[in-house]
Amino acid sequence: MIYDALFGKPLISLIVVGFAGILVWYFLSSQRPTTRLVVQILFFAVMTLILVGSGMEPHRFQGYQSEDPQALLVVLAKSLWWVHLAWAVIGFIRLYLVLEGSPREARLLQDLVIGVVYIGMALSILAFVFGVPIGTLVATSGIIAIILGLALQNTLADVFSGIALTLGRPYVIGDWILLSDGTEGRIVESNWRATHILTSANNVVVLPNSFLAKLGLTNVSRPDETHLLILTIRIAPTRMPASIRQVMLSALTSCNSIVREPPPVVALKGLDATALEVELQFRVMSPSQRVPARNEVLDLVYRHCKSAGLILAVPPAANILTADLPTEENARPPSVTPLALIEAIPVFATLTSDEKQKLAETTTVRHFRKGDVIVREGEMLPSLMMVRAGIIVAQCEGEERGRFAPGDFFGETGLLAGMQEICTLEALTPVTAYEIDQKTFGPLLTERPALAEEIAGALAGRAERFRDGAARPPEQAHNVHAILKTIKTIFRA
Repeated sequence: MIYDALFGKPLISLIVVGFAGILVWYFLSSQRPTTRLVVQILFFAVMTLILVGSGMEPHRFQGYQSEDPQALLVVLAKSLWWVHLAWAVIGFIRLYLVLEGSPREARLLQDLVIGVVYIGMALSILAFVFGVPIGTLVATSGIIAIILGLALQNTLADVFSGIALTLGRPYVIGDWILLSDGTEGRIVESNWRATHILTSANNVVVLPNSFLAKLGLTNVSRPDETHLLILTIRIAPTRMPASIRQVMLSALTSCNSIVREPPPVVALKGLDATALEVELQFRVMSPSQRVPARNEVLDLVYRHCKSAGLILAVPPAANILTADLPTEENARPPSVTPLALIEAIPVFATLTSDEKQKLAETTTVRHFRKGDVIVREGEMLPSLMMVRAGIIVAQCEGEERGRFAPGDFFGETGLLAGMQEICTLEALTPVTAYEIDQKTFGPLLTERPALAEEIAGALAGRAERFRDGAARPPEQAHNVHAILKTIKTIFRA
């Protein structure tokens, strides 16, 4: 029965199967490309079986009279067969690009191949269904193609450059690139005509593909997006170069904005009577982090130099007498007294000179060895601690969240709100700190609520910085907000 239905009237059967295949393909979800491809192959196989069984050859033109009542059926049947063949090939192409895992980046190549398939299908229908002499048609269209090619020279250059860039894959969507003309940004779109780059100024630069293909290109996102920064610092040669290098390395080690692995490098570049030139090499997670990281490194270099008694060198172009230069014998580095440290911390800027002096007189010097735990998570520090020298690491559940450098302070959560620390603080290097107890600091905060607000703001900034370094659990983020709320409630009452 099935044989009679298919081969009794083969032309009718083939047309019915062809249109049925179109309907089934249309109603299948585009999210299931494998199923669509299997259906296309099945219907194409059935149509091929009917054609072969009925003696028709779709790849040969078989002349027929226009008066033949079956001529229209033959034309329609063969055309449907070629359409299903093209769709089956296109299904293979789309499935391959999806399995490749990069359909967006391969869109230009995909469109090109699919266009070639459709052109081949149209030419096959003209040649094998309608008997059109393709050779003559191609020769005639060649002249037209030359005229169009000259008129669309720039557009075609962009198209073929886009194809070359897609095949070569110097970048993919989302990569950060740097061009030889100075353009820098992240690839957000790439099409037939142009490539769109989102710059750090939040502008979209549209570059024609032909122009982009001629420029030198640096892909900052490969092999990964970590980006190397180099800063040159000049230090007065008042200490041995090894000591200065160690101070610079401590400054980089205490930085929260740079990558820990690979570790930062301090290279001594030159030495003369005026300065020791030091090159700081460090990496950041992405190019967008360059400015914050550079700012923090410069700030920490100043603080560590201040703490270690180092003096920044004068610029090379400055006109000075050699006799006026500081040396290891006559240099008098500024001492970092408790008063000097208090005056250097921004949150204490609103205090008067007498208030700063009173705080400085009541400070206690605390020393910690490398590896000493200053306070554990869940414990309370009833005093404010200011780092004089050394590096302290903050850890939560064994995971590092940030580091404290000279000039930083901690213990404000216990001093201001009587709450426990949310991180364990451990001395990464030998640490010297100045401690101000609650007895001295409490009355000052009562008289100056704005100071408590400043310290609360500093705590919020630190919490945000630590949260950027590692994912903070929701309950710990809630603790930070609770501390800030408690502080503001106490000092606004």
